[in-house]
Amino acid sequence: MPSHRAPRPLVAGVALAAALVVIAGCSKGSSPTVTPSASSSGAGTAVARIANEVPAAIRSNGTLVVAADATYAPDEFIGSDGKTVVGMDADLAKALAAVMGLKVKVVNATFDSIIPGLQSGKYDLGMSSFTDTKKREQTVDFVTYFSSGEAFYVKAQGGPSIQALADLCGHAVAVETGTTELDDANTQAAKCHAAGKPAEHVKSYPDQNTANLALTSGAADVGFLDSQVAGYVVAQSHGQFKLSGPAFAVAPYGIAIPKNNGMATPILDALKQLMSDGTYTAILARWGVSSGAISNPVINGAQS
Repeated sequence: MPSHRAPRPLVAGVALAAALVVIAGCSKGSSPTVTPSASSSGAGTAVARIANEVPAAIRSNGTLVVAADATYAPDEFIGSDGKTVVGMDADLAKALAAVMGLKVKVVNATFDSIIPGLQSGKYDLGMSSFTDTKKREQTVDFVTYFSSGEAFYVKAQGGPSIQALADLCGHAVAVETGTTELDDANTQAAKCHAAGKPAEHVKSYPDQNTANLALTSGAADVGFLDSQVAGYVVAQSHGQFKLSGPAFAVAPYGIAIPKNNGMATPILDALKQLMSDGTYTAILARWGVSSGAISNPVINGAQS
């Protein structure tokens, strides 16, 4: 969601999936039944020093509009009321805004529309499991806040054994549009062709829910997405899917910010505040993704 990552071996992914079943408590094919509440939002108290770093125009407006593609549980998804965006990123957005003395409105948007929306001024932040990449840094700034890997999942019965990107040759792979996984799948498809191997069929979909359905229907052989989200999808499938191979390709997630608009520093300092007071750790634990925690957030920390 795009584009994400965090190195976790297969055994860890299964453990995560089991934990998430307990958190979600929902039936096969349904959305997790987590109800947002003030006590669980992670919202804290404004810190004057950090609030004063917020550019005057944004401070006077008072509310940050944060975009997220709410099809990527447990990072961001629609809650049990059918309209509220909940998840790790939503909770972090609320907590960050509180430290900066601001309110927040988290809105649902397709993943590949978020960065253009930041450029146009439609959104103030993008918090949607973005991998911080050098290519994206040409368009937006990032504050790193999480570490994730990529992973594959397949049907539990009759699914192919996919241990690495090279194993995708000859298979139909379902990915979400605009993600790092889409880029990686397309790069691997070219390698399959160059090596004279059976073509890989890359099928991209507008959101992760639709990509998941492609695997269910048989339109795709393998799903390809961020490792903690893959674990969640497997948990929610109640035995229909399984993880295939270990997680790989570690990279940082970043909060996406309009380029050079002055918000990177206050967001970085607000995140450090949440890390020091324990709010950050509590939010990640609430959503079962503590293994992706980082301790040294930076501005524009892309590794590739």
